[in-house]
Amino acid sequence: MDSDQARSGSRTSTARAEAFSDAVLAIIITLLVLDLRPPHSQPGQLLSGLLQQWPTYLAYAASYLYVAVVWLNHKAAFVRIRMMDRGLHWANLGTLATAALLPFPTAVVADALENGNRTDARVAVALYALVGALLSASWWVFFHYLARHPELIEQHVDDAFFGRERRRAEAGMLLYVVGGVLGALVVPPIGLAVFIILPIYYGLTSHGLAEAPQVVRRITPGRS
Repeated sequence: MDSDQARSGSRTSTARAEAFSDAVLAIIITLLVLDLRPPHSQPGQLLSGLLQQWPTYLAYAASYLYVAVVWLNHKAAFVRIRMMDRGLHWANLGTLATAALLPFPTAVVADALENGNRTDARVAVALYALVGALLSASWWVFFHYLARHPELIEQHVDDAFFGRERRRAEAGMLLYVVGGVLGALVVPPIGLAVFIILPIYYGLTSHGLAEAPQVVRRITPGRS
């Protein structure tokens, strides 16, 4: 690191950003579990009450998976980052800010589906899609900044890597909007299916689109 940059504080190591990000994501996952509460059931009806809360379990599983994938993508990105500057810190804080919104639409979706009101369920699905699209947009900003500042990237990383990664963020913005529209205007389960499939896609491509086939081969039984 250049001594003038170090003295001015314009460039720093990634250590503090990674530690702070891990802490924020851990808190987000903790907040998700707070929606799992004992049902208000009559004596002898506990099993029925637990089963009726299936939307809460589904919403928790989907959002936990999403946060886990955010962590995997964040970790994979920082393996390729050599140093931070002020702009990258703000871009990173943007991804954390939008990820921190996830417990809110998760609780709204679970409550709407549990109450069984179709209109509320449509609105809840649209809200979740909006937050998903915002999170994808924040990743686009993060990748775009790195694509514009290759001096922050490790030397072994292709300078065009993060430019290509913007496509994944663009796909997320588009597909979350599509899922939200289908869930709000057609039937909510379609939107929910999109919300479960997208984190799986991002998990498989966390190290970039080019490495996705290798990941699939490693996790597919009988394939080498």
